[in-house]
Amino acid sequence: MNRPITSHAPITIHHRFATVDGVEMFYREAGPADGPVVLLLHGFPTSSHMFRNLMPLLGDRYRVIAPDYPGYGQSDAPDHTAFSYTFARYADMVDALLGQLGVTRYAMYVMDYGAPVGYRLALKHPERVSGLIVQNGNAYEEGLRAFWDPIKAYWADGSAEHRDALSWLVTLDATRFQYVDGVRDPSRVSPDNWVHDQALLDRPGNRDIQLDMLYDYRTNVPLYPQFQQFFRERQPPTLIVWGKNDTIFPEEGAHPYLRDLPAAELHLLDTGHFALEDKLDEMAPLIRDFLDRAVAAR
Repeated sequence: MNRPITSHAPITIHHRFATVDGVEMFYREAGPADGPVVLLLHGFPTSSHMFRNLMPLLGDRYRVIAPDYPGYGQSDAPDHTAFSYTFARYADMVDALLGQLGVTRYAMYVMDYGAPVGYRLALKHPERVSGLIVQNGNAYEEGLRAFWDPIKAYWADGSAEHRDALSWLVTLDATRFQYVDGVRDPSRVSPDNWVHDQALLDRPGNRDIQLDMLYDYRTNVPLYPQFQQFFRERQPPTLIVWGKNDTIFPEEGAHPYLRDLPAAELHLLDTGHFALEDKLDEMAPLIRDFLDRAVAAR
């Protein structure tokens, strides 16, 4: 018996630039212009590239927007002596980009650096956040484990010695490590990831951009109580999909969210830092179901 073949129209991803604060910011966008917005905020050392496979799975119903921060991906990378690379500035620039795009309400997918960028944005406009998807993005002291000790040493004195000691974080070995550490089957992770990221890290001047950002991460930690207050007071619908084998943002950083967001849905995945690369087949249905129930229906 012949079965009818059902087809779904492929989702078009648009690749665009906008000038924000004198800097050309790149962003990927897909989905209906009037759909609920999902803002995708990437981590270190990648870019909106990390969402390239997720966006087509959401873009039939949701307007998905994934920017590159300055110094990352396809966005401009001004010299660090002429541009202040800080999480506060990134939050302001993402806010300005959303203003240009006419976006006033959004769910946020936050990962790694995307968490403090997104949570700073939430502090500016708490009423605009329709939901949170948290993937290895920290907001609690419990999540800063041994990996962060040499970074904390740099925070403590800002010395050239401690800064130089972190240079290994922008090497190819470190970039590859972030993709395959904690992954049960590395064949599921494309080497294109670390080749792509490393090519951008190796641009002249980018090492200093990354070290500036690592130093500025210290400014996020004092804001953790304010992030947590936002969770408690606003109670945004929250899905936590966390690679439990992550060395950088380990599982210990996932559980505290439930103190402030007791209704959050927590899923610990048997993978590492960049969970989307090998667990998209598990994560996409969870994300889509969450958005359909908790965001689109509200």
